[in-house]
Amino acid sequence: MRPKRFYNVILIGLVRVGTHHDGRGTTKHTVACTAPDCGFSADYTTRAGAELAARTHRCNPR
Repeated sequence: MRPKRFYNVILIGLVRVGTHHDGRGTTKHTVACTAPDCGFSADYTTRAGAELAARTHRCNPR
């Protein structure tokens, strides 16, 4: 399987939002927190949902 190629990547606080195409050709929007030891990440079908999750994410990295 080839690696995901993200485009339209933005950074909201410590959370990155990127868009990619999955193996079936559909567009997915991924959210991932870049704080050490946070581990938050999720896939969304809409960009608005992904950006909302990025704005409301609160993590407590240890």
